[in-house]
Amino acid sequence: MIEAAMIWNEPNNKSHWDPEIDPEWSLFAQMAILAADAIAAKNPELTKVLGGISPIDPFFISRMKNYGVLDHLDAVALHGFPLDWNLWQIHDWPEKINEIRAVTDLPIWVSEVGVSTFGAEEVQLWGLQRTAELLKGKVERCQWYSLYDLPRSWEATTRHREAEGSSYYRHYYMGILREDGTPKPALDEFAKHTPDFGLVQWFHFEDPRLDEAAAWMRRLGVKSVRTGLSWADRFRPNALEWFDRQMQALEDFDVTVTFCFTPEHRGIAPHHTSPPLVPEEFAGFCEEMVERYAPRRDSGYASRVAKSAAQLLELESRASLGAG
Repeated sequence: MIEAAMIWNEPNNKSHWDPEIDPEWSLFAQMAILAADAIAAKNPELTKVLGGISPIDPFFISRMKNYGVLDHLDAVALHGFPLDWNLWQIHDWPEKINEIRAVTDLPIWVSEVGVSTFGAEEVQLWGLQRTAELLKGKVERCQWYSLYDLPRSWEATTRHREAEGSSYYRHYYMGILREDGTPKPALDEFAKHTPDFGLVQWFHFEDPRLDEAAAWMRRLGVKSVRTGLSWADRFRPNALEWFDRQMQALEDFDVTVTFCFTPEHRGIAPHHTSPPLVPEEFAGFCEEMVERYAPRRDSGYASRVAKSAAQLLELESRASLGAG
């Protein structure tokens, strides 16, 4: 069941939004407001979340607040990887959260936090234990990144490769399962923190790991899952069939769907990080996906559910009396 819609992913990171085209993020703000309103029009009960920011920057949140974006949202989200890429230490998590609380009253989600096994698998295990100590019960949602290692034959979604050097390869070791599906030491530790911790798993188009991933998440006791539906993928042949498969495989979970990635032919520049030529088109994509996968329940839905529950209780009561 889809319970939340996240508008973009890491909008203050050049791997996901082009700051050369939109240096003041005014185009992003316009697009985000249109998307939030389109989502709300289709399903006002759906939680609307600002795409997780990376780096964690209170000035960016303040900018979005000043543009009026936060008035259209229900939560903001943060991403943090202090043992891999961030220039702060893992024990600084409380301080980072407080920096955001100082500029917004909206609930705060940590929608991506993780530790790679690039150096050693024991580092990930320790990092997961320490992250749980620092974040459980301190934020409204915490989701671990990620279930699977990124296959080495795939390209990591980043525009920092030249600057990262060998750190680029950390992207390939973020899973608690190795690429071949075998568990790492952190897997059992992660299971100790569900359902308080959710999982993040990005699925590539027609990803062969989809069904096995869902099975693993059920096995681990995961309740909340974050994934994405790509606007760019919407233009592929059989896109809706793939989206249907993905959402059906995840129907047992509380799903946060991230809407992002500009189709090359619909961007100001031909790249998935580009602001769209027509921001209403992205809002239309969000509207279509909500209509398809999280439609608004009609006003009589709740009363019908309550009536059905009452009828069921009455039948059970009669059956109990008959048995006596």
